[in-house]
Amino acid sequence: MKNVTDSFVSLGHWPSAGSFGFNTDILATNPINLSVVLGVLIFFGKGVLNDLLDNRKQRILSTIRNSEELRRGAIEQLERARARLRKVEMEADEYRMNGYSEIEREKANLINATSYSLEQLENYKNETLHFEQQRAINQVRQQVFQQALQGALGTLNSCLNSELHFRTISANIGILGAMEEITD
Repeated sequence: MKNVTDSFVSLGHWPSAGSFGFNTDILATNPINLSVVLGVLIFFGKGVLNDLLDNRKQRILSTIRNSEELRRGAIEQLERARARLRKVEMEADEYRMNGYSEIEREKANLINATSYSLEQLENYKNETLHFEQQRAINQVRQQVFQQALQGALGTLNSCLNSELHFRTISANIGILGAMEEITD
């Protein structure tokens, strides 16, 4: 401050002190001008600067609060999403296990049905074989019986005379007549 007052005191020593003009001595005038401008700025600008800083501080604080609220909301959404994910994973595991159980059950049912069908086919095959065997046996019996009958008839015809033949026929008719009376 002493330099500022010295500048005013030394005005009398300037050669152009008595007339109006520009002082071209930058080193002498700048500190005075700067101190005056700074004093005016500090005196009048203090309130404006405080208001600007307070507004800026309030905006920063509200931005921080909003960011905190958004962060809390994001954390809550993340927790809800994680819970839904766990639930969906559990349901997927349950469906997967149920699917595997269902597949195993269907596999067992298919095996049982196939086994039953094979067993039925085996039974039908055995029945068909038995039927064909019986039919073949009956055909052989019939042929043997016919051959035996033809042989017996040939033997009878060659051995029997007409009187023996007549008696045999009469005896057979008598037997048939007796059987007819019994059945009535």
